[in-house]
Amino acid sequence: MAAAALTREGGEDAFRRLFRFYRQRDASDLRGVVDFSSPGGQVFRSQLSISSVSDQDAYRAGLQPVSQWKAYGLRGYPGFIFIPNPFLPGCQRHWVKQCLKLYPEKPNVCNLDLHMAPEKTMDLWGQSKEQLRRKGSSKWEPRSLLEKLRWVTLGYHYNWNTKKYSANHHTPFPSDLAFLSEQVAAACGFRGFQAQAGILNYYHFDSSLGIHVDESELDHSRPLLSFSFGQSSIFLLGGLKREEAPTAMFMHSGDIMVMSGFSRLLYHAVPRVLPNPEGTALPSCLDQALSSDLPVGSVIEHSSDEDWQVCAKYLQSSRINMTIRQVLAEGQKFPEESGTNRKGQAPSEDSHHENSKAKRHKPNTAS
Repeated sequence: MAAAALTREGGEDAFRRLFRFYRQRDASDLRGVVDFSSPGGQVFRSQLSISSVSDQDAYRAGLQPVSQWKAYGLRGYPGFIFIPNPFLPGCQRHWVKQCLKLYPEKPNVCNLDLHMAPEKTMDLWGQSKEQLRRKGSSKWEPRSLLEKLRWVTLGYHYNWNTKKYSANHHTPFPSDLAFLSEQVAAACGFRGFQAQAGILNYYHFDSSLGIHVDESELDHSRPLLSFSFGQSSIFLLGGLKREEAPTAMFMHSGDIMVMSGFSRLLYHAVPRVLPNPEGTALPSCLDQALSSDLPVGSVIEHSSDEDWQVCAKYLQSSRINMTIRQVLAEGQKFPEESGTNRKGQAPSEDSHHENSKAKRHKPNTAS
């Protein structure tokens, strides 16, 4: 049955029906998926706050001047903003390297901590880079530890059991990612945004992200920021109830989504990861080299050819997504809790992802 027919059908858990439709590996009818590279229909141009971010600060974050960005909204989804790749040439590589080499390091938390001794997860990059560099195309080769990575949490670490954040489980938020997030939020009209928590998701072609709402943050007046790198995906944005059929859209490397206002608490999911539409191993935007002269105070760092070769090999079959949140309003504190699990660990490695063999798609509470 075509996606359009499923959308018209409505009724009980229309979201799940469309999730299953796009989850199918042989779902070739993608005509109903919104493509912001050729917007039309329910897509309209969205205004940005150009004066809120200086060109110098945009350059320092690895972004084009805000005046050169394109931003779009979707009719029926107030507060949703889609920004197709606003990154300067070569700058996406920095964020990919950080997500694979730096951010998984301790004291940050990842899914591998659940069943491996701490000393085994101290240096995922060092343990994986040779294996990744040599890796061929065979599916039967053993996976490196980096390829087994499913999620990493930053700042206030999300507790997958209680579905809450707490003051007891916090580590310093990466300063470069905080700066990037602040500039994007300001450009979208949210000056003073504080990046306090991050969840990084690592997807492969058989991965998906279940239907959920991001509601664990104590301050819902601040936006949720989403950054994607690597292979493409289909993203579903629904309503306040699962009975409402979602809108499907493509997310490509470098794309940014901002969910704020009414759209901040809507159901959403990622049913499927797709090869990038250019038909090449990597999107062309990741083939671009970084400029040799970075501006003073830039948070972007040059990647060595050796490091990028490892990242590029990983991305040939993978997608990385960073979602950044402000958990607390200015001056707000966490309520007193007793019996909180200080570790903030998840009940299972794949509680956050759905794998290709999953028969049921359960709601998750963080993306």
